[in-house]
Amino acid sequence: MAKRGAEEITNEAVQEKEAHPYAFHVSGPRNVSSLNWRELINSSWKDGNYKRTVIACFIQAVYLLELDRQENRSEENALAPKWWIPFKYKLVQTLVDERDGSIFGAILEWDRSAALSELILIRPSGAPRAVLALRGTLLKSLTFRRDIEDDLRFLAWESLKGSIRFKVALEALKSVAEKYGSSNVCVAGHSLGAGFALQVGKTLAKEGIYVDTHLFNPPSVSLAMSLRNIGEKAGFVWKRFKSMLPSSISETQVNSEEGETSNNNSWKWVSNLYGLKNPGLALGKWVPHLYVNNSDYICCSYTDPDGTTEEENKSNIDKENLRPRTGQMAAKLFVMSKGNQKFLEAHGLEQWWSDDLELNLALHNSKLISRQLKSLYSLPNPAPQTNTGKPSPNNK
Repeated sequence: MAKRGAEEITNEAVQEKEAHPYAFHVSGPRNVSSLNWRELINSSWKDGNYKRTVIACFIQAVYLLELDRQENRSEENALAPKWWIPFKYKLVQTLVDERDGSIFGAILEWDRSAALSELILIRPSGAPRAVLALRGTLLKSLTFRRDIEDDLRFLAWESLKGSIRFKVALEALKSVAEKYGSSNVCVAGHSLGAGFALQVGKTLAKEGIYVDTHLFNPPSVSLAMSLRNIGEKAGFVWKRFKSMLPSSISETQVNSEEGETSNNNSWKWVSNLYGLKNPGLALGKWVPHLYVNNSDYICCSYTDPDGTTEEENKSNIDKENLRPRTGQMAAKLFVMSKGNQKFLEAHGLEQWWSDDLELNLALHNSKLISRQLKSLYSLPNPAPQTNTGKPSPNNK
C-alpha cells in the first residue's frame, strides 16, 4: 500500500509538471476562497479585489474557449470551464465572428444548481446574474487576421462600430439586460475586447440602460487621437499668437473665430459633467471601471491629465461655482505602476489577479476619459431607465 501511494504521488507530480500553462490551477489566482454557505451572510462580491479577479478570470476563459476550439479539445480536457466553474457560473452562449468562426466573447450566467450543491441558497449580493466577457487580440493563425483588422480599425478611426463584432456584442448585451435587468448584468473586456466593451456599454448608456462595465488595458492609441492632439497644440499656439496682437484689433473679431464660443462650450461640458445645469442627466449611473498599467503603451494614454493644473481646475470650478457632488465620477481609473516592465507583462491579463497587485484610484481628470464620455453627457436628457425584462430576484 505504501508503494502504491508513492506511485500515485509521483503520477500527480508528473501531471502537475506537464500541466498546460493556461490551466486554472497553474496560472489562475491563488488566494481566492471558494464560495460557500457563508456567502449568505457576507458576500465576497462586495470586495472590489475579488470582483476584479473573477471578472478577469471570465475574460481569460474566453481566450481559452477559442484556443480549445482551435486545438480541438473535448469537454473532458477543455481548459476554459475551469476558469468559471469555481465561481459558480456556467456558459450559456458564445459570441462567434461569422467571418472566420472564431469565438470572441461569451455570456456566463450564475449557476444556481452548482451553488445549491454548496448550500448557497441565493445569489450573493453584488454577484451579477450574467456577464458578457470579450477577449482581445489572439496571436494565432486562425483568428489573427480578423483580430488585427479590428485593431487597425480602432487605430485609424478610434471606433469599432463598423465591426461585425460590435453588432453581435451589442445585441447580446441588450438581450441579457432585457432578460435580467441592467443592474444584474456586467460587460467586461481586455485590450481590443475592452474597446468593444466600452463602446457597447456607452451605446446602451445613451439609451438610458446602465450596465456595470470593467475594462482591462483598454486601447488608447489611435491616429485620430494623434491628429486631435496636433490640432489642440496648433490651437494653443494660435491663441498665444492672438494674445500678442495689439489691443486695437477688435476683440469681437477675435472672439468670433473660436475663443468665446469654445469657452462657452467647454464650460457647458464641465457643467454637464457635474450634472448641475442638467440634473436630469443622472450622472453616475454609468461609471465604467478602467484598469491600466503605466508601462503599457496601448492603454497608458488614459493616465494623461487634462492639461490643466490642480490649481487651475480649482480656480475654474470656484469661478463657475461648479462643484462635483460626492461620488459623481465620470469613470473609475485604477492605475498600476511597477516601474519599467516589458510590454507583454504590462499588457497581460494575468496581472489583474496577481497576489501582490497594488492599484491607485485616479481622479476623473483624464483627458481621454473626458473625450470618450463627452458625447454621452452632452446628449439631451434620456428617458428614465426602465428594465424591459423582468429582473431576476437573488434566489433565482
